[in-house]
Amino acid sequence: MKKLKWISIAVLFLMTFMLGACGKDEKASTTPNDDKQVTLKISASSTPHAEILEHIAPDLEKEGVKLDIVITQDGIQTNQQTADKELDANFFQHTPYLEQVNKDSGLNLVKVVGVHIEPFGVYSKKINSIEKLSTGTKVALPKDPVNFSRGLLLFADNGLIKLDSAKKGNFTLADITENKKKIEFIPVDGPVLVRSLDDVEASAINTNYALEGGFKPLKDALIIEGSNSPYVNILVARPDNKDDEAIQKLAKALTSEKVKKFIDEKYEGAVVPAF
Repeated sequence: MKKLKWISIAVLFLMTFMLGACGKDEKASTTPNDDKQVTLKISASSTPHAEILEHIAPDLEKEGVKLDIVITQDGIQTNQQTADKELDANFFQHTPYLEQVNKDSGLNLVKVVGVHIEPFGVYSKKINSIEKLSTGTKVALPKDPVNFSRGLLLFADNGLIKLDSAKKGNFTLADITENKKKIEFIPVDGPVLVRSLDDVEASAINTNYALEGGFKPLKDALIIEGSNSPYVNILVARPDNKDDEAIQKLAKALTSEKVKKFIDEKYEGAVVPAF
């Protein structure tokens, strides 16, 4: 009887071991498949950045990279989240803006690749020509220092104001040396520049916000930058992950002929490939 008891225990132990081994084999067979796909969480402006990412997402998924696209609401916060590893990368800004945020916030984010240029323009609901701009009128410019300076430069390039030629770095109101029309430049947060058109005579608006607002930049802008603008929109990551295989696959896809064709056909010159 005692011998039978020990045999039963031995059989039970053997069955438990075999079941456990089967469970381990089953888990091991699924793990490699799961490991093949990497998910990149990337924050982007809805237009055109997220649209470009969505266009290449199916191709990247075939290469084992799935994109989790989050729409950017605040540029400074998005950069901070990227630095804090809450995001793997972001795609919404140009190099001068990134450099300013890095300086102001003590971050060390880096450019991975340049993708496109969005010519900066001035829009209005009240006038149809920049020559009709009223004396003493109010004009909204992006609030952040880099794009505020970019707006002033656009007005200067079109002969509406003059700026201090000896100035280096971002231009401010103090650098205006001539303003015959006595234009009052109002700093406004980028995402609400389109809405500001109800309150001012004109607004200088980044192309992504203009497109979101239903404008066709080449048709509707009173004045607009040329395609030689230095403000190339870039894919941004951290120094520790910029060379990761998944990030590099994304960078390659963003600068492919497929993306160039998509940009040319969809945005008809309002967005210009920079590669």
